[in-house]
Amino acid sequence: MSQAPAPTDTPAASTPLPDNADILSRLHFATKDGRIWLDDQRMLLMHASGYGVLRRELIESLGSEHARGLLTRMGYNSGANDAEFARRLRGDINPMHAIHVGPQLHMLEGIGTVTPVVEDIDEETGRFSGEYLWHGSVEAEEHVRTYGLGHEPVCWMQIGYASGFISRFMGKPVLFREVQCTAQGAEHCRIVGKPADEWEDAEDDLRFLRADQLTGGLSAAHGSSAGDSTIASPLGSADVVGVSAGFNSVCHKVRRVADTRATVLFLGESGVGKEVLASSLHRISPRSDQPFIAINCAAIPENLIESELFGVERGAFTGASHSRQGRFERANGGTLFLDEIGTLSSTAQGKLLRALQEREIERVGGSQIIKVDVRVIAATNLDLQDEVRAGRFREDLFYRLNVFPILVPALRERIEDIPVFMNHFLRKFCERHNRNAAGFTGRAIDAMLSYAWPGNIRELENVVERGVIMAPDGGAIDSIHLFTGGEQIRPRHMGLDSRGQLSANASSVSDAAHGDDNLSHRVQMRVTQLLAGTPEAGSSDATSLQEIEDALTQSALRANGGNMAAAARALGLSRAQLVYRLKAKKRADPD
Repeated sequence: MSQAPAPTDTPAASTPLPDNADILSRLHFATKDGRIWLDDQRMLLMHASGYGVLRRELIESLGSEHARGLLTRMGYNSGANDAEFARRLRGDINPMHAIHVGPQLHMLEGIGTVTPVVEDIDEETGRFSGEYLWHGSVEAEEHVRTYGLGHEPVCWMQIGYASGFISRFMGKPVLFREVQCTAQGAEHCRIVGKPADEWEDAEDDLRFLRADQLTGGLSAAHGSSAGDSTIASPLGSADVVGVSAGFNSVCHKVRRVADTRATVLFLGESGVGKEVLASSLHRISPRSDQPFIAINCAAIPENLIESELFGVERGAFTGASHSRQGRFERANGGTLFLDEIGTLSSTAQGKLLRALQEREIERVGGSQIIKVDVRVIAATNLDLQDEVRAGRFREDLFYRLNVFPILVPALRERIEDIPVFMNHFLRKFCERHNRNAAGFTGRAIDAMLSYAWPGNIRELENVVERGVIMAPDGGAIDSIHLFTGGEQIRPRHMGLDSRGQLSANASSVSDAAHGDDNLSHRVQMRVTQLLAGTPEAGSSDATSLQEIEDALTQSALRANGGNMAAAARALGLSRAQLVYRLKAKKRADPD
């Protein structure tokens, strides 16, 4: 291994870390849901001793080399994801503040205290070099607790994190090394980082990352979000995405039944994606090269449903000028999807039952028996057992359909999938509408995670499309661009206040971090309501013209870095007029 750079014990010369209120504002504890969120990423709070046990088991079962590789890659992945969060959070401020998100998250997560010693960054040339001190490393402490002091640095996961964070941030492989460690008896841990090609023997460390992991970590550098990486669909459809346990359970059942002839019944609320799942089931079945025919039973008038299902012979009734196939014939050899099957009339239910039992049909007005080979997939948002008890649905038909039921959970029961769908639909509608929305603001993410989604995925898709259209090109989608129809959003998150304590007011830190942004947000909401003519426009929570003017002034000043002349031009005022308004506001509001 090449000689590491000489240690530089001058913490006083380091760049001080910025205030972390903006990071705290993005950390929420959904205590009733059992989830912790950092922006749109789910987090985990665990015992340090539990991590120590995991580390020991890995070392003793896999060996030190393999355990180091696994923990390093684990850290690398976390660091790469956090780099994208850093860009979203502080990318428009300055690169160094954005880079400092990594050390600040390290400290927030209880990993240890990070002190920058030397930092040199140039985004244009891709130059980076850095040296940092770690105090109180939990990784080193847990290693020493089990094995005592040793001769090698042991902060493997943290080294992976630092390498992943800076590599993703810079868009090129950056390798960190731990040149001293408290597990060796040192006072503190020290790490040094620079581009991988500047280390003479980089392979000594890169082997713990694996080439595919390293490449993957850099693929989305500069500009994409952590949630932007395409998640491979387990059912081979770009529209079937998710990460939750409920989603994966549904996909498992679909895969298990796909290669059979069994009738499948999808159950679940409207908008959960039953038709998409049915189409995916057909796509991975042996019938994939045959037709997939879908019919919404609720959309067909009762007097036409029979002819739609079974076809019509010429002259069967007035207007039947020619014979035509029904959905059963068109789906012959393939799959017939019967959506909203619970709405079928009693007569149609009887005809359908016969077709399913005998695998043969007769066209309306015909006498010829037509054999059909059709796999039926049905779906409903009704409780068919309740419908049977109420006498609205035939019991024998229910048992014909209920061969392999698959319950698709509502979106509110699979919250982990919401960020996945948000990013999926963001890409979809930016491309469709030729827009360039730059992700979602923190407020938007909070609102999306807190909303109950009675319309499920279909509603979420519509809301994101609305946001893509409403957001300024190149700007982020805010909550005011999403929820414009009077939706009721009840925050269910707890956040960290300025003392680091959980607060029932999830926005407490966010308020402190954004300051006058709260006035701007409230004014935006009220103006949107007024322009839209929604019922809330006439509520008692009125917004004055003065507040609107104040919000516009504040926004213009922020957008122009406090430059009075530039802000005045943006507002269509002279500099003197803007100064006069600011002084008048100060006199009216001396506090």
